[in-house]
Amino acid sequence: MLAFPDSFPEGPPRSSRIRLLLWLFGRARWGVLASALISSVRFVSLVLLPLVLGLAIDSGLSEGLTAQVWAYGAGLVGLGLLAAGADSLSHIAEVRNWMKTAYTVVTNVDNHVSRTGERMTRSTATGKVVAVVASDAAYLGNILEVAGSVIGGLVAYLVVAWLLLQESALMAAIVLLGLPLVTAANLLVSIPLQRRQATHREAQGELTSLASDTVAGLRILRGIGGEDVFTERYREQSQSVRAAGVRVSNWAALLSALQILLPGILVVAVVWVSAALAVRGEVSAGQLVTFYGYTAFLRDPVTRIGYFFIHASRAWVAAKKVVELLRVEPATGRLGDADLPGTPLPLPERGELLHDGATGVSIPAGALTVLVSPSPDTSAALLSRLARLDDDASALVRLAGSPVADFRIADVRQTVVYSQANPQLFSGKLTAELDVRDREDRLDLLAALAVADARDVLESLPEGLDGSITEKGRSLSGGQRQRVALARAVATEAPVLLLVEPTSAVDAHTEKRIAANLARHRAGRTTVVVSASPLVLEHAENVVFLGADGRERARGTHRELMDRARDGDPVAREYYRVVTRRDLDEEEVDHAAPAR
Repeated sequence: MLAFPDSFPEGPPRSSRIRLLLWLFGRARWGVLASALISSVRFVSLVLLPLVLGLAIDSGLSEGLTAQVWAYGAGLVGLGLLAAGADSLSHIAEVRNWMKTAYTVVTNVDNHVSRTGERMTRSTATGKVVAVVASDAAYLGNILEVAGSVIGGLVAYLVVAWLLLQESALMAAIVLLGLPLVTAANLLVSIPLQRRQATHREAQGELTSLASDTVAGLRILRGIGGEDVFTERYREQSQSVRAAGVRVSNWAALLSALQILLPGILVVAVVWVSAALAVRGEVSAGQLVTFYGYTAFLRDPVTRIGYFFIHASRAWVAAKKVVELLRVEPATGRLGDADLPGTPLPLPERGELLHDGATGVSIPAGALTVLVSPSPDTSAALLSRLARLDDDASALVRLAGSPVADFRIADVRQTVVYSQANPQLFSGKLTAELDVRDREDRLDLLAALAVADARDVLESLPEGLDGSITEKGRSLSGGQRQRVALARAVATEAPVLLLVEPTSAVDAHTEKRIAANLARHRAGRTTVVVSASPLVLEHAENVVFLGADGRERARGTHRELMDRARDGDPVAREYYRVVTRRDLDEEEVDHAAPAR
């Protein structure tokens, strides 16, 4: 069994598919060499069988049943046992090479996708990533699986050629010229097969993406009555995949037929010529049997060479897909930075902690700050820049007085934790969902759930913290999912916590409790929240009102801004309109209206 590595394999080349294939071969070189040696022993043993059989026939015809014939018989048994043992060992070596190569590709692609994050999702469809892991990795493994047996077959071919040269130059010429011609014919057929396989893989990736999107948005599709439309789109794409698959199958069938036909023609030619030589007395009966045995044997390595071209064409297409994924650069830092151990950065206890140069907005240290804007997306965009989700967008952001991009991304992630408006939950135990930093402190997890007012989630799971959550948290309501995500962020105990609309899916009573819990739990630490809810704003030590362009227009506590609005401050009145969803003039009219 292959041992799970302590770390992901490093250094897959991303410049070209040829370099990627050579890199994979280099990693599996000893396995391929072992497979080649074992396959050579197997094939050479099979080559010697017709030679020994021919010698036994000639000896028996000329001298009868002598000790020499028995010795030849024992030699045949020994060669058969040797070939059988080598066959078993070569199969083990081939499967190991396939598993190691496919596993290397899967781990590197998986690690690269996790490193590049959102940049990967923006540039590559989900279906293509799934197709690379599910199919292309196996195709790359196949090429190294058969490489050793092809080398062994070529060694046996050279042995046959040398033996034939000892017996008949004409027979040697037929075999030496016949096999390259057969190989060339297979190669010519594999070229159009490769093009059709590439088209089929593209269509298959699009179909997988369409299926993934349809399943993920099934509830929305039902709400708008769009199931039939998307079902028809899936049917059309499915038929495109089927048609492309048929075209691939046609050429694959032609190649398979040539693998049988062409070696068969070669066998017929060798047998016919050797029979003619035997009639003229130029070769013996034993030699005739040997020549036939050689050509019958050669069908196996020739077939393997044909399969090698099929696997090579698939691997060539698969390598292109893998390289395209590996060329995607991460949005933050450099490849591998996120794998390094991170250490929380030293932060000031007071004064400015975060500053966005694009808008001029500053966030003080050690306080609960709430960002309010007429457009929540504006505030969320500011928070994503402060979280350094994209180095290009965060180029003007400063953390503790220094450009945030100058810090190691691993250290930034240990210091600043960001939770988006629609966070992703994963299937598995609740403890694994919450304890993303492997602290293994169940009391801290319970405290985080209490802050998020998520005790009902705990009670809904029969096994409590050890209970399981289904994929994407589908077993939970929208509010429960949001509170579990908030508890997950709180459980990190990060020095800086950035939250986007953490209470948008809960009722007012729950929101009020969460706001109070969060302010109490995070007292003295920097917490920035995007929200326009008065229940959250009441607990903010600092409220920053942003304009449509993201620039700061007003700052203060919630009560201060509300008082300024009532005093006629136009910016504060706009703030009032955003957080109350009504104009201050309307409230004054309501208060002035006589009671009835």
